[in-house]
Amino acid sequence: MAERQAWERLTEFVEEKLKATGVPGASIGILHRGEMQTAGFGVTNADHPLAVTDETLHQIGSITKTFTGTLAMRLVEAGQIDLDATVRTYLPEFRVADEKASARATVRHLMTHTGGWAGDLFEDTGTGDGALPKYIELMADLEQLAPLGTVWSYNNAGFAVLGRIIEIVTGKGYADVLREMLLEPLGLESSHFDIDPVVTRRFAVGHRATPTGAQVVPSWVLPGFVRPMGALICSVKDLLRYARFHLGNGTTEEGERLLSKESLAQMQSPHVRVWGDVHWGLTWSVDETASMRRVSHGGGTAGQISLLTLVPEHDFAVAVLSNADRGSVLTRNVTERALNEYLDVEIERPKPIESTPEDLAAFVGLYRRPFADVELGMLGERLIGQITYKQSFPTSDAPLPPPPPPFSLARCEEVRLLVMDGPFVDTTADVIRNEDGSIGWIRAMGRIHRKAA
Repeated sequence: MAERQAWERLTEFVEEKLKATGVPGASIGILHRGEMQTAGFGVTNADHPLAVTDETLHQIGSITKTFTGTLAMRLVEAGQIDLDATVRTYLPEFRVADEKASARATVRHLMTHTGGWAGDLFEDTGTGDGALPKYIELMADLEQLAPLGTVWSYNNAGFAVLGRIIEIVTGKGYADVLREMLLEPLGLESSHFDIDPVVTRRFAVGHRATPTGAQVVPSWVLPGFVRPMGALICSVKDLLRYARFHLGNGTTEEGERLLSKESLAQMQSPHVRVWGDVHWGLTWSVDETASMRRVSHGGGTAGQISLLTLVPEHDFAVAVLSNADRGSVLTRNVTERALNEYLDVEIERPKPIESTPEDLAAFVGLYRRPFADVELGMLGERLIGQITYKQSFPTSDAPLPPPPPPFSLARCEEVRLLVMDGPFVDTTADVIRNEDGSIGWIRAMGRIHRKAA
């Protein structure tokens, strides 16, 4: 009875949030003590609407990285990959702009986002087997934004490298290996990379939220290099079946062992500190800021946003798949509501602390990375931020995103900023100092931006 009531309240909440955010559609699912509940809401496509169901296929974006990491751990257990071997052990030609990082980067650096080089490279290298090798060649010019292994910064490019290593050690294409070693054993029959099995099914398209309503994003098919970092397409049911595996003991529902319990635990354990009680494991975020450990990963493609969250100690998972760029608000709010309804967990949002204009002025400056710049300045007694995009997503030939409106920031910790308004409201920016105490970087949207001289 209690579970059913929690589900009813959660679905009512989803419907409210769809209207509030302008997201056209979403699929959600709960897995609790082995029992699965799933549902669809809204429509797949604002221009050609079909009802979203729990069978609707969504692009899950970077949640794919955890699939790649799980596959890599299978190969670690098979003795084909060593987490602490250098990338050049497998790819002698690997290099980024910094030679020290090129020579010393390990597989573990890839899986924990600690390579330090700029990680957003979206040059289309085709769809065939040559996509990843061509992409690796283009990485040679990637700027080193922080010394190897010192600062956590989300790095898409590192997972292209990991995908290529998987190809090298198995002698097969990444997608084929993933299907043979993970998707098929787990019975994930609604999980695909190619468009052919998708267009015959009901699938979601991406949207941009505008003042006049949701607009369909014209691009949908992703380039081949994206596969190991974020190109998997699946239903919410398949995503929860995958979650069931990660909440289990390393065996499939039929009893076949894919991973040891120790490897699963290693993936979900802190390896690198991000901020406070938030760490990164092997491809998973590990958050201990509430009363229990949450293991999660989000995903975003062109207008499709998703979030998968596991609470291992309660055998609980919640998946939210949405089809608009405002979906990050929806996925976060629905996830937090689910944690509250089912586990009585209250997620505390950061709150502004008292600050003088002098406190805020200490953060003024221009912070650069190849994909986008963040500029902070004072307007009277307020700290104001502006983001300028310099590259397109998900490919370089896509239209450059328009700059979002300026936004206000407050301190929520001594050296942490909280966005107070605009499209990034309630997100945080971490201020990271050099060894001499000066500000070296601001980490916004998970990426470090180096302070300009």
